[in-house]
Amino acid sequence: MMSIHPGSAAPLIAPGDFPGWILHEDERLLVVDKPGLIVCHPSKNGPWSSLVGAAREYLGLPTVHLVFRLDRETSGVVVMAKDSPTAARLQKATQRRLIGKVYLAVLTGELAQAVTVDQPLGPDPDSCVTIRSKVVAAGTPGAQTAVTHFEPLAVAGGFTLARVRLETGRKHQIRAHALWLGRPIVGDKLYGPDETLYLEFAQHGWTERHAALLPLSRQALHCAEIDLRPAGEPHVFKAALAVELAQFCRERMGIDPQPSKAETKVARIE
Repeated sequence: MMSIHPGSAAPLIAPGDFPGWILHEDERLLVVDKPGLIVCHPSKNGPWSSLVGAAREYLGLPTVHLVFRLDRETSGVVVMAKDSPTAARLQKATQRRLIGKVYLAVLTGELAQAVTVDQPLGPDPDSCVTIRSKVVAAGTPGAQTAVTHFEPLAVAGGFTLARVRLETGRKHQIRAHALWLGRPIVGDKLYGPDETLYLEFAQHGWTERHAALLPLSRQALHCAEIDLRPAGEPHVFKAALAVELAQFCRERMGIDPQPSKAETKVARIE
């Protein structure tokens, strides 16, 4: 796993690191455990500046298709297709909510019990950041149904390690719903203590103000499991909590969140 260096520019991927991120590969799919701070979509900084670019270089293919994406700072399972028909089929399954997704998140504050947030999300007209979403009233222009299930796995030291399951897949859904709960995700520059931290980070990178207000240099959100079985694939892909997030849990919560090796990588269901 690569080292995490906070900065406004996404880090370049070392070609030798990429094979170690691979969870599964066959003739149609490439599945990786993406580190935090790596962007998914190709960028102007060359092929090794993005996950898709690195995958194309590794595979020697002109095109690799993202089935879905993760935010730059979110780590975990990303599924890519090597051909257009597979990509179209799985992307359609994603749109129909047939692909199961489970995340792990470290929340600020202690969540006493499992809770389902059934609150629509839409653009935040009062935000200084145009990409920010917020909980809005049903019927508000741009409002979209959004349902998120939060289940506390461990609560200690003023933080909660939660298992998060999505019924819908709206932009920034987990992060916006966590903020609405009053339990924002640790390290979140946009949905945390001050959204101007996001703009400051984009312009200047990690600053003393970030260090003072955020206990982690990136948001503590990790895609832990992708279940393709409802989409006709015999696979469940799993990735253990990213190293820096597991370290945070050990140091700030006094827990070891890492599963056994038998619970990671890929399970094939015949």
